[in-house]
This record gives sequence, structure tokens and C-alpha cells, in this order.
Amino acid sequence: MRKIKRKNFIALLAFAGMFAAVVCAGVTADQKVIASENISEVTETVSNEQVLVDNNLDLEVANAGKEVETAPYSITDYETPVTMYASDTVNVRAGAGTDYDKIGKLSWGSAVQVIGATDNGWYEISYNENLGFVMGDFFTEGLPGVPYLFVGDSRTVQLKMAVGSTDKAYVAKVGEGYNWFKNTALSEISETAGNGTVMVINFGVNDLGNASKYIKLVNSNIDAWTEAGITVYYAAVTPVGSSARVTNDQIESFNSKLKNELDPRIQWIDGYTFLQQNGFNASDGLHYDKTTYKNLYSYYMSVMTTQA
Repeated sequence: MRKIKRKNFIALLAFAGMFAAVVCAGVTADQKVIASENISEVTETVSNEQVLVDNNLDLEVANAGKEVETAPYSITDYETPVTMYASDTVNVRAGAGTDYDKIGKLSWGSAVQVIGATDNGWYEISYNENLGFVMGDFFTEGLPGVPYLFVGDSRTVQLKMAVGSTDKAYVAKVGEGYNWFKNTALSEISETAGNGTVMVINFGVNDLGNASKYIKLVNSNIDAWTEAGITVYYAAVTPVGSSARVTNDQIESFNSKLKNELDPRIQWIDGYTFLQQNGFNASDGLHYDKTTYKNLYSYYMSVMTTQA
């Protein structure tokens, strides 16, 4: 709009100059010279102003070009895509940094095609027929061990029903104890757990008299689990209600023996004291309602996160 106004002003001045020339046609030669000089001054002024306007426009265009931002990272493209796996739940973003918009999410074990790497630790991936970026710390070339593995009896089965299985796995069976743990669960653990897995064992409520056998079995496997990169927790047998066929005194004795005699590399989670202090609901005296399982799970996770 400013440029248009300046053009109208130029046309007006030019018209005035022409008009002045016509009026001055009958005056003396000296007056003609003066008029001519005045017109030249006006023309020069107008010309200079036009140059100034054009220069200002050129400067604005140049400055606009300088405002274009470049990505704060560089990407090295791979010659061929590489298949990698998410080792945890991770966000997919529009750029290589947490400031960029989230465009999706990948869960543990998700396979992706990595097509490049950035110089700030991110991977460029093919995502839903588009491109996305993920933090490199959360991807491995081999399928990673599941983040959390819960091993146990019916209480572990019901824990799964209450909290789900996203980024978690379960090796558990209703009504089982030491024999099933030794003959079946151990082999399933080796197939499921791997480097980085946190394993929580919770057997005993169905066979509290087997405390010494549990201690010997778990201690005899801790070397192999540790070498495989598995962190092991034993979760205390949790309390029962008055209608259960076992007593809390028996449970406390079992828990005390395991806590004192398990290998020190096996960490203890005292869910028994947690539920005694915070309350629980077990309609049959043995199995809890969904709220209790969720509270117990949250407690497990808080302990493991703190000790990690």
C-alpha cells in the first residue's frame, strides 16, 4: 500500500511540473531557466525517493530470507533400512528432539525400519507411510527382553487381569507353587526374559511349607539370571483375610525366612506390610479385588523405579 501511494505522489508532481512549464511559456528567458531548474530539482527529488523505496523493498526481501530457520541437527541416511526394535514405550515425533510434535507412539518390541541417524542421538524411521523420529536410546538391533516379567500363582494371574500386559509379560498359573515353578516356569523365564528385564517372583501362598525349597531354587538360578542381564525381585506373599485356609502368621514366617536367606542379589519387595498398612479387599480371603491389585502393582513399580 505504501508503494502505491508513493507512485500517485510522483504522478502528481510530474503533472505539476508540466503545468508549470506551460504557464511559464510567455515569461522571460531567465524565468524559463529558473522554472527549468525547479523542475529538475523536483524530478531529482522524486527519482531519489523512488530509489529509496526500491532499496527498502530489496532490504525487506533480504531480511525475509534470513528468517528461514534450518533444522538444528543433520541426518546421515543409511544405504539400506535397518530393522530395529523398541526397548520401551516411546514417542514418535515430527523432528529429532522433544520440542517437536508427537505424531505417534511405539510400544515395547515394536519393529521399525530405520532409514537414518541424526547427530543428536535420534533415528529417522518410516512411520505410517511417512517419516518420524525416535530417540536412539530406546532402540536395539535385536529383540529386547520384556521390560517386566511377573512370575507366580493365581494372584499373579489376577494381577495381569487388573493391570494389563502392555510392556509386561506373565508366567503364571492358578493354583500352582514350587513344583510348577521348577518344572515349567523356569524354562519359560529363559524364553521370555532377557537383557534389561526386571523379574518379580511371587510364589508361596499355596505351599508355605516349601520356603527352603524356594530359597534353594531361586538362589541356584541367580547367577544365570544376572549374567543374562535380568534384575530379580522376590515379592513377599501378601496377607489374607479371615476366611482363607492359611493364616497371616504362617505367611509372616515364610516371608521372614525368604527375606533372610535369599541371595543378596535378589531384592525384596514387602507387599505384605504395604497392604496391611493401606488395606485390602479379598472376598474369599485369598484373592483381591481389582483396586487392591492396582494399588499393589503401583507399589511394586514405585519400589523398582526407586531402586533402579
